[in-house]
Amino acid sequence: MDKNLKFVIDERIKRTIENLEKNNISAYRVENEEEALKKLGELIPEGSTIGIGGSMTLFEIGAIDFIRKGNYKVLDRYKEGLTPAEMKEIFRKGFFADVYLTSSNAVTENGELYNVDGTGNRVASMLYGPDRVIVVVGINKLVKDIEEAVIRVEETAAPANTKRLNKGTPCTVTGHCMDCNSERRICNEYTVIRRQGVKGRMHVIIVNKELGY
Repeated sequence: MDKNLKFVIDERIKRTIENLEKNNISAYRVENEEEALKKLGELIPEGSTIGIGGSMTLFEIGAIDFIRKGNYKVLDRYKEGLTPAEMKEIFRKGFFADVYLTSSNAVTENGELYNVDGTGNRVASMLYGPDRVIVVVGINKLVKDIEEAVIRVEETAAPANTKRLNKGTPCTVTGHCMDCNSERRICNEYTVIRRQGVKGRMHVIIVNKELGY
């Protein structure tokens, strides 16, 4: 990477971590997937029940395989052959998990987490329930403020995810949000976490790579 661009990215990560910490959210910088998994191993106590929020980032760093192979009880939403009823039960149990592992649609330099959900199971567990929430993001998820976070979701995260999930919503054709009324719309619950009320509950791992949507 060009040294001047590296400087810009390094400073953005630094500002974001400083402000997350001010907002009572523990934050860490790691350089790659290996370091991210090592940090997960440090943050997740053995024997924990782990809930998972839908995330391509977790797959890309190898986190799903990591927790499946570890000494944990995984509420595995990605297990093959699950029925809708079984999936719903996994989502419900995730609210009572010891640890909830997920990503975020955007993290602002002000130390805020912005997320848009389809059913709300992910943001519900981020907001309340599990004693520990671990959020893994790549540098592409870092934005200046909430306004940029909204744009990021509308122009990148939502269209990419609807395309991946084969939802057939207007954004799968246009590549950007159309504020549709589709029955298969995935943008339904909008949340901003500005601060964590319980110190030590929420942890954000920033991987110095572009990951997920």
